[in-house]
Amino acid sequence: MHNQYLIQFNRQLSLILIAITLLLVSVAALSVHWGFAPLATIVQKMKGINLQRLDERIVVGDMPLELRPLTESYNSMMVKLESNFESLSRFSDNIAHELRTPIATLSTQTQVMLTKPRESDEYIEQLHHQHDTLKQLSAMINDMLLLAKTQKELSDSQISHVDIESLITKLIDYYEMIAEDREIIFEKSGDFKTVLGDKGLLQRLFANLMSNAIYYAASNSTIMISATVLTSSTSLNAPKDDIQSPEQLWLRITMTNRLDKPLNQIEADKLFERFYRHDKTNTMHSGTGLGLSIVQAIANAHNGKVSITIKDECLFEVAVKLLIAR
Repeated sequence: MHNQYLIQFNRQLSLILIAITLLLVSVAALSVHWGFAPLATIVQKMKGINLQRLDERIVVGDMPLELRPLTESYNSMMVKLESNFESLSRFSDNIAHELRTPIATLSTQTQVMLTKPRESDEYIEQLHHQHDTLKQLSAMINDMLLLAKTQKELSDSQISHVDIESLITKLIDYYEMIAEDREIIFEKSGDFKTVLGDKGLLQRLFANLMSNAIYYAASNSTIMISATVLTSSTSLNAPKDDIQSPEQLWLRITMTNRLDKPLNQIEADKLFERFYRHDKTNTMHSGTGLGLSIVQAIANAHNGKVSITIKDECLFEVAVKLLIAR
């Protein structure tokens, strides 16, 4: 009798343990399911990403506390993705628009010349016009290729010590002949340092800035080029952001506005947009509209920064920050 009771008790105890185990497993499964349910929302959002739904976001407040950092990161990623796609779309539209005009011009000129026999002088003159158009196309394509190149970070093989003072001095010697026609002079001052970067790209950066400086400067004026060594605690009227190194080099180019209409800060910021031309009526400046976009891209590729600050209606300042070599 006693043995039978023990056997029956053990059997009931086993059944109770099995039931409790099943209950705990079920509760754990439900908890896991409910706990990971918000992840299913994120997964569905990711599966549904397409070009028409880049503006969709996940409400951070609907997520549990543990998943809110992940949700915020997802939303931040989507913001960058949407912004980059819109930028690429605008760039593609601009490329199509900018290339269409010279190509249409070449096509029209060729058709007109083929309508009837002409004198050799006319053919030569037309070839000169087409050559100028092709040079414009070539410059635009080269600028676009350079923009694409500078979208990536510089490799270690590209980075070297660049003597900025020597580079700037050589560019001034070159542009002085161009500036003399409008009685514009350069003045260089400040504490120039050797920086880390690609010499060819940096030369293009400062060459673009100087050519634009001459274009925008008033006749019989001075373009000031000055350099200042900054540390993380240095205060200066220049763009402020996180500084990776305690010392940064700011090269400031001051340009006097030569436009009849005053240039405000909003208009100045647009100068960095691709294919943007502030004075479209002026045919003396045959640029592609990519010069300052290239300047900004090169500065970004060097983990630096470039910005324009309006000082008053006639004077504005370009500031470039580059990392000093140690």
